[in-house]
Amino acid sequence: MTSATGTTRAPAPTANTAEAAPAPRPSALPSLTGLRWVAAVLVFGLHVHNFGYFGGTGGRIMAWGFGAGANGVSFFFVLSGFVLMWSARPRDRAMAFWRRRVARIYPVHLVTAGIALVMGFTLSRQMRPTPTSALANLLLTHSWWRPWWQTLDPVSWSLACEAFFYAVFPLLALGLRRLGARGLSAVAGLSVLTVAALAWSDAHHWLSQPVYSFPAARLPEFVLGAAVARLVSLGRWRGPGTEASLALTIIGYFLVPQVTPGYAATVCTIVGFALLIPAAAVADLRDLPSLWRHRRLVRLGELSFAFYMIHLLVLRAGINLLGKSPHFGVVAGLTATAVAFTVALGLAWLLYEGVERPARDLLLRRRSGKSRARVTERAGGVVHRGQGR
Repeated sequence: MTSATGTTRAPAPTANTAEAAPAPRPSALPSLTGLRWVAAVLVFGLHVHNFGYFGGTGGRIMAWGFGAGANGVSFFFVLSGFVLMWSARPRDRAMAFWRRRVARIYPVHLVTAGIALVMGFTLSRQMRPTPTSALANLLLTHSWWRPWWQTLDPVSWSLACEAFFYAVFPLLALGLRRLGARGLSAVAGLSVLTVAALAWSDAHHWLSQPVYSFPAARLPEFVLGAAVARLVSLGRWRGPGTEASLALTIIGYFLVPQVTPGYAATVCTIVGFALLIPAAAVADLRDLPSLWRHRRLVRLGELSFAFYMIHLLVLRAGINLLGKSPHFGVVAGLTATAVAFTVALGLAWLLYEGVERPARDLLLRRRSGKSRARVTERAGGVVHRGQGR
């Protein structure tokens, strides 16, 4: 996603058929980029709380404000399904799609995994992976085996889930394009019910292992995002606006402490996310007011992936300076948090400008250059044959 804004109006409602052809639409939805930053900050706040930067009243405030921050990852999963379905190219080949996704996430993953590996062997109080678990992490398969799910950079477990989503997306997109509005609504509803069923099962220990980090268990969130994206693209989305959607999301967020910790918390916010994301997208399409479209927030959203991937490594490195669970007072806790945030954001900028963007451009430019060469060669062949007749 980019930070470009667009004034294209939402597609007009069409017939309830899978072949309905919506009007041309912009691929960039800046409000969604801004929302990505908010989700990343929630995850950061959760980890600051978990690392015990605050004690007493400060700790209770952090628990109240960021104790449900893990649901920011659920937001990422729903958003990923929405964005990929929204920007999917109908005639795109699976290999071309997978190549773009690798170019998007793997360079930063590789660098942060390398940083985590160096930290494990140079700093005290750091986890050292086994060769097998490290290899699984590099191959983005480590979340399939619970003992490995936080190998190297712990937050990369969600990338293993995303890798699974990418693997099934070409088939998913093909199926969703064949559905009309009613079918898509049924898929979205079934996805929500599946999340609720998995949450109930996880909370009651009916499954053999926790499903929080299990890629297949997180797939319904991705499918939900893809289904509502298709509804928006067909002009058949009938959800509430951004204000009501945000209110429902906030209510669900603060309900999280009332349920069993872990995957079960996902059910509290899944409906809010499924309403807020398309509402923000429609606001961009119709050029309606949107807090999330602010230029600076969109810029931070562009850095959100790199920030997400580096922030926990910064906090883990801080253990060597601050100790484990220091439980500072409010002033000292805010100071430590501000320093960690600033360092993480600075490193995120370096990762984005020095790794993410150039590596993506390099990997995709090589391929696009070869494609253009083949097209030119074929065109030249046609001209040559025509001239010879």
